[in-house]
Amino acid sequence: MKSIPISHIAIIPDGNRRWARQQGLKPEEGHLAGFDCTKNIMLSAIEHNVANLSFWGSSMNNLTKRSLSEVKNLYFGFKKHFTLLLEEDMVHTHKVKVNVLGKWREYFPQDLIRVIDKLTEATELYDQYTMNFFLGYNGDEEMLSAIQMIVDKASQGVNQEINARYLKQHLYTRDLPPVDLLIRTGGEPHNSVGFMMWDTANSQYYFTDICYPEFSPAEFEKAMVEYDKREKRCGK
Repeated sequence: MKSIPISHIAIIPDGNRRWARQQGLKPEEGHLAGFDCTKNIMLSAIEHNVANLSFWGSSMNNLTKRSLSEVKNLYFGFKKHFTLLLEEDMVHTHKVKVNVLGKWREYFPQDLIRVIDKLTEATELYDQYTMNFFLGYNGDEEMLSAIQMIVDKASQGVNQEINARYLKQHLYTRDLPPVDLLIRTGGEPHNSVGFMMWDTANSQYYFTDICYPEFSPAEFEKAMVEYDKREKRCGK
């Protein structure tokens, strides 16, 4: 397959728990299988010159409404995944900058925060690719936070025209381009709590019934091929 010029792909990796139930496994085993899948998708994205790849790792609801044991296992999986990324040749060879976006600092244990900080600091000067992980993230909360910052600045006497560029500067994704292709696995064709609502305004959506632990690089490539076939009119 020839490289497809896609600047930014975002993935909602749904279906870890359903996959685990189908296999007779515990939910946390589904999450761990999903972490293993993520590395393979990252490698495929680099192979196909996708400069920006974003994963939604957890919503705020995931961290506050699920059982304590499941959340603890999520933290375990995140720590293992990010520790491996810190040592991963792919990250350093291809100069992959790792960003972690959201309110994760408010929820994560200190040992996990330290691992994430170490990874982001080690890659902060890399400039060939970005891998973005949205953790403790709700899209509606991101938008409300941006609006509140703008209101606060206005109350302090900052006179600024409110336009698309100014709003973007107050989002977590201020340094990222718009999403070209949004992929959701797991067979539920919808968005959730406004995931990247501003950055997906003109995105192409791709839904698959395949649960995330079985979402292979071949399936990822299939989504890119489908994207390439579509006409992108953007309202024209």
